[in-house]
Amino acid sequence: MIRVFTDGASGTTGLKIVQRLEERKDIELITLPEKYRKDDNARAEAMGKADIVFLCLPDDAAKEAVKLADENTVIIDTSTAHRTADGWVYGFPELYGQREKIRRSKRIADPGCHASGFTALVAPLVSNGIIDKSSLLSCFSLTGYSGGGKKMIVEYEDVKKDAGYEAPRQYGLSQTHKHLPEMKAVCGLDHAPVFCPVVAPFYSGMQVTVPIFNTDLETVKKIYSHTYNTKVIEYKDVSDGGFLSANALSDTDKMVVSIYGNNERAVLCATFDNLGKGASGAAIQNMNIILDKDETEGLII
Repeated sequence: MIRVFTDGASGTTGLKIVQRLEERKDIELITLPEKYRKDDNARAEAMGKADIVFLCLPDDAAKEAVKLADENTVIIDTSTAHRTADGWVYGFPELYGQREKIRRSKRIADPGCHASGFTALVAPLVSNGIIDKSSLLSCFSLTGYSGGGKKMIVEYEDVKKDAGYEAPRQYGLSQTHKHLPEMKAVCGLDHAPVFCPVVAPFYSGMQVTVPIFNTDLETVKKIYSHTYNTKVIEYKDVSDGGFLSANALSDTDKMVVSIYGNNERAVLCATFDNLGKGASGAAIQNMNIILDKDETEGLII
């Protein structure tokens, strides 16, 4: 029986992880009473009993939490804190060679939700020479409001909310969004993209779009088909009558990548759930790899 402790289980991502693991017969969940949730001694004791620890905490708290764990305990951190840090493996197994690195590691950094879509679209094209690493790219990303955590969920679901919540709202206007460092580093780019994240009035789902010029569509389709041939990520057309919905894969843990347009101008699109492959689903997929189990066990595919 594998013992798992989720530090930060009351947050949106933590709750999703716990809900998925509660259904599994191969997992024993270690939990803390509410009054000990922020007690370092109690948390350290729980981590000491666990084979795998999920960190679902703010960045600074995640860095402090790592100090409480034994070096032989597997930690999967869902925060931004360690995604480009030395000694940590980036938890996106679909990248070439990354699955084996995850399997051997004790420290895995779960990717950011927006970054997951961008990485899925751009990384294989950079490695195959379709996109030059010096390219100046842009990225537009639509997300459901659950990505903002409990506070934002309350704001959007308040019946007395301001009218501004009824329309999509762009944020990250300063171009310092916390996902940018991993988007640049993991894809091997010289420059971070101009990034335009938008939160919209739907609960969950995500659609990441990267425009490109002068690219052979059939070549890109072949690269995506070759790179993504698992149940978790696949290449296919998911448009519906010329529309592409950002919540098409809501409540699932999978991702679909696609390309639309022509050889002169095209858009690369990744559709998934910001709480699924963009967060808790990715964390459990990484746990399954470490445990040498089917990657989709416990996932909603």
